[in-house]
Amino acid sequence: MVKEGRRDFDAVAQQWDQEPRRQKLAEDVVAAIRKEVPLSKEMNALDYGCGSGLVTLGLRPYVKSITGADSSQGMLDVLNAKIRQGELGNVETRLLDLEERVNLRRRYDLIVSSMTMHHVDDVAALIGALSDGLRRGGWLAIADLKAEDGSFHDNPTGVLHAGFEPSFLKSVFESCGLSTVRVVTAAVVDKSNDRHNQVLLCVGRKEG
Repeated sequence: MVKEGRRDFDAVAQQWDQEPRRQKLAEDVVAAIRKEVPLSKEMNALDYGCGSGLVTLGLRPYVKSITGADSSQGMLDVLNAKIRQGELGNVETRLLDLEERVNLRRRYDLIVSSMTMHHVDDVAALIGALSDGLRRGGWLAIADLKAEDGSFHDNPTGVLHAGFEPSFLKSVFESCGLSTVRVVTAAVVDKSNDRHNQVLLCVGRKEG
Protein backbone atom coordinates (compact mmCIF):
# COMPACT_ATOMS: atom_id res chain seq x y z
CA MET A 1 0.00 0.00 0.00
CA VAL A 2 1.29 3.46 -0.92
CA LYS A 3 1.75 5.82 2.02
CA GLU A 4 -0.65 8.73 2.14
CA GLY A 5 0.67 11.68 0.17
CA ARG A 6 3.28 9.59 -1.62
CA ARG A 7 3.46 8.89 -5.33
CA ASP A 8 2.41 5.46 -6.54
CA PHE A 9 5.55 4.44 -8.43
CA ASP A 10 4.13 0.97 -9.07
CA ALA A 11 1.50 2.59 -11.29
CA VAL A 12 4.05 4.34 -13.52
CA ALA A 13 6.81 1.72 -13.53
CA GLN A 14 6.08 0.17 -16.92
CA GLN A 15 6.19 3.58 -18.66
CA TRP A 16 9.07 5.06 -16.66
CA ASP A 17 11.84 4.49 -19.22
CA GLN A 18 9.79 5.95 -22.07
CA GLU A 19 10.82 9.48 -21.08
CA PRO A 20 14.17 10.19 -22.85
CA ARG A 21 14.98 12.90 -20.30
CA ARG A 22 15.15 10.27 -17.54
CA GLN A 23 17.55 8.12 -19.53
CA LYS A 24 19.79 11.10 -20.29
CA LEU A 25 19.82 12.14 -16.64
CA ALA A 26 20.81 8.64 -15.55
CA GLU A 27 23.65 8.63 -18.09
CA ASP A 28 24.89 11.98 -16.80
CA VAL A 29 24.72 10.84 -13.17
CA VAL A 30 26.66 7.67 -13.97
CA ALA A 31 29.29 9.70 -15.82
CA ALA A 32 29.63 12.07 -12.85
CA ILE A 33 29.99 9.18 -10.40
CA ARG A 34 32.65 7.60 -12.59
CA LYS A 35 34.52 10.90 -12.62
CA GLU A 36 34.30 11.59 -8.88
CA VAL A 37 34.59 8.08 -7.39
CA PRO A 38 37.44 5.63 -8.06
CA LEU A 39 35.28 2.72 -9.19
CA SER A 40 36.80 -0.74 -9.37
CA LYS A 41 35.87 -4.31 -10.16
CA GLU A 42 36.42 -5.12 -6.49
CA MET A 43 33.44 -3.03 -5.38
CA ASN A 44 30.12 -4.38 -4.18
CA ALA A 45 27.61 -1.59 -4.71
CA LEU A 46 24.06 -0.62 -3.74
CA ASP A 47 21.77 1.73 -5.66
CA TYR A 48 19.13 2.92 -3.18
CA GLY A 49 15.91 4.16 -4.76
CA CYS A 50 16.96 2.51 -7.99
CA GLY A 51 13.60 2.75 -9.74
CA SER A 52 13.74 0.94 -13.07
CA GLY A 53 17.50 0.53 -12.76
CA LEU A 54 18.82 3.11 -15.20
CA VAL A 55 21.69 4.13 -12.89
CA THR A 56 22.07 0.59 -11.53
CA LEU A 57 22.71 -0.86 -14.96
CA GLY A 58 24.84 2.09 -15.98
CA LEU A 59 27.23 1.39 -13.12
CA ARG A 60 27.12 -2.40 -13.47
CA PRO A 61 30.09 -2.76 -15.87
CA TYR A 62 32.41 -0.87 -13.52
CA VAL A 63 31.83 -2.77 -10.24
CA LYS A 64 31.97 -6.36 -9.04
CA SER A 65 28.28 -6.50 -8.15
CA ILE A 66 25.40 -4.10 -7.65
CA THR A 67 22.08 -4.38 -5.84
CA GLY A 68 19.16 -2.26 -6.95
CA ALA A 69 16.99 -1.44 -3.93
CA ASP A 70 13.65 0.30 -4.01
CA SER A 71 10.40 0.54 -2.06
CA SER A 72 8.39 0.01 -5.27
CA GLN A 73 7.95 -3.61 -6.27
CA GLY A 74 6.66 -2.44 -9.64
CA MET A 75 9.93 -0.68 -10.36
CA LEU A 76 11.90 -3.72 -9.24
CA ASP A 77 9.80 -5.91 -11.55
CA VAL A 78 10.91 -3.73 -14.48
CA LEU A 79 14.54 -3.99 -13.41
CA ASN A 80 14.28 -7.75 -12.89
CA ALA A 81 12.95 -8.12 -16.43
CA LYS A 82 16.00 -6.26 -17.73
CA ILE A 83 18.30 -8.49 -15.68
CA ARG A 84 16.68 -11.62 -17.10
CA GLN A 85 16.70 -10.32 -20.66
CA GLY A 86 20.36 -9.36 -20.48
CA GLU A 87 21.34 -12.43 -18.44
CA LEU A 88 23.19 -10.14 -16.06
CA GLY A 89 24.92 -12.15 -13.38
CA ASN A 90 26.24 -9.38 -11.17
CA VAL A 91 22.96 -7.53 -10.55
CA GLU A 92 20.28 -8.33 -8.00
CA THR A 93 17.29 -6.49 -6.55
CA ARG A 94 15.92 -5.95 -3.09
CA LEU A 95 12.64 -4.50 -1.83
CA LEU A 96 13.82 -2.00 0.78
CA ASP A 97 12.51 1.13 2.46
CA LEU A 98 15.11 2.56 4.81
CA GLU A 99 12.61 5.15 6.00
CA GLU A 100 11.09 2.21 7.87
CA ARG A 101 14.46 1.83 9.63
CA VAL A 102 15.20 -1.51 7.98
CA ASN A 103 18.80 -2.64 8.43
CA LEU A 104 20.85 -3.07 5.26
CA ARG A 105 22.17 -6.38 6.69
CA ARG A 106 25.49 -6.02 4.90
CA ARG A 107 28.04 -3.35 4.09
CA TYR A 108 28.98 -2.02 0.69
CA ASP A 109 32.03 -0.45 -0.95
CA LEU A 110 29.82 1.98 -2.85
CA ILE A 111 26.30 3.25 -2.19
CA VAL A 112 24.60 5.54 -4.66
CA SER A 113 21.19 7.17 -4.80
CA SER A 114 19.81 9.29 -7.61
CA MET A 115 16.74 11.56 -7.48
CA THR A 116 15.39 9.87 -4.37
CA MET A 117 16.10 12.30 -1.54
CA HIS A 118 13.44 14.84 -2.55
CA HIS A 119 10.85 12.11 -1.89
CA VAL A 120 12.20 11.43 1.62
CA ASP A 121 10.95 13.07 4.79
CA ASP A 122 14.07 12.93 6.99
CA VAL A 123 16.91 13.26 4.51
CA ALA A 124 19.65 13.52 7.14
CA ALA A 125 18.49 10.30 8.80
CA LEU A 126 18.47 8.43 5.49
CA ILE A 127 21.93 9.67 4.55
CA GLY A 128 23.08 8.51 7.98
CA ALA A 129 21.61 5.05 7.38
CA LEU A 130 23.34 4.83 3.99
CA SER A 131 26.62 5.97 5.52
CA ASP A 132 26.30 3.28 8.18
CA GLY A 133 26.00 0.74 5.36
CA LEU A 134 29.44 1.54 4.00
CA ARG A 135 32.55 -0.48 4.57
CA ARG A 136 35.62 1.38 5.77
CA GLY A 137 37.03 3.16 2.75
CA GLY A 138 33.68 2.97 0.97
CA TRP A 139 32.04 5.79 -0.97
CA LEU A 140 28.62 7.41 -0.78
CA ALA A 141 27.34 9.28 -3.85
CA ILE A 142 23.97 11.03 -3.82
CA ALA A 143 22.50 12.90 -6.78
CA ASP A 144 19.49 15.17 -6.48
CA LEU A 145 18.11 18.51 -7.53
CA LYS A 146 19.75 21.75 -6.55
CA ALA A 147 17.30 23.92 -4.60
CA GLU A 148 14.66 25.24 -7.02
CA ASP A 149 11.33 27.05 -6.94
CA GLY A 150 9.19 23.92 -6.89
CA SER A 151 8.36 24.00 -10.60
CA PHE A 152 10.56 21.06 -11.63
CA HIS A 153 7.92 18.39 -11.07
CA ASP A 154 4.83 18.54 -13.23
CA ASN A 155 3.22 16.19 -10.71
CA PRO A 156 4.21 17.29 -7.20
CA THR A 157 2.65 14.27 -5.49
CA GLY A 158 5.20 12.81 -3.08
CA VAL A 159 7.70 15.62 -3.60
CA LEU A 160 8.73 16.65 -0.08
CA HIS A 161 11.67 18.93 -0.92
CA ALA A 162 12.24 21.40 -3.75
CA GLY A 163 15.86 20.34 -4.10
CA PHE A 164 18.79 20.99 -1.79
CA GLU A 165 21.51 23.54 -1.27
CA PRO A 166 25.06 22.21 -1.77
CA SER A 167 25.97 23.41 1.73
CA PHE A 168 23.21 21.28 3.24
CA LEU A 169 24.34 18.09 1.51
CA LYS A 170 27.97 18.74 2.39
CA SER A 171 27.18 19.39 6.06
CA VAL A 172 25.07 16.22 6.37
CA PHE A 173 27.79 14.09 4.77
CA GLU A 174 30.40 15.55 7.11
CA SER A 175 28.16 15.07 10.16
CA CYS A 176 28.02 11.36 9.22
CA GLY A 177 31.82 11.20 9.46
CA LEU A 178 32.46 11.12 5.73
CA SER A 179 35.63 12.76 4.42
CA THR A 180 36.80 14.33 1.15
CA VAL A 181 33.23 15.54 0.72
CA ARG A 182 32.54 17.53 -2.41
CA VAL A 183 29.50 18.67 -4.37
CA VAL A 184 29.57 18.98 -8.15
CA THR A 185 27.02 19.53 -10.88
CA ALA A 186 26.19 16.16 -12.40
CA ALA A 187 23.64 17.29 -14.96
CA VAL A 188 21.43 20.09 -16.18
CA VAL A 189 17.86 19.09 -16.99
CA ASP A 190 16.19 21.25 -19.61
CA LYS A 191 12.42 21.27 -19.31
CA SER A 192 9.67 23.25 -20.98
CA ASN A 193 9.13 26.96 -20.26
CA ASP A 194 12.89 27.55 -20.33
CA ARG A 195 13.46 25.76 -17.02
CA HIS A 196 17.04 24.63 -16.57
CA ASN A 197 17.52 22.67 -13.37
CA GLN A 198 20.85 21.54 -11.98
CA VAL A 199 21.26 18.08 -10.53
CA LEU A 200 23.97 17.94 -7.88
CA LEU A 201 26.20 15.02 -6.97
CA CYS A 202 27.55 14.89 -3.43
CA VAL A 203 30.28 12.32 -2.73
CA GLY A 204 32.16 11.37 0.40
CA ARG A 205 34.37 8.58 1.69
CA LYS A 206 34.15 6.60 4.91
CA GLU A 207 37.58 6.66 6.50
CA GLY A 208 39.43 3.35 6.52
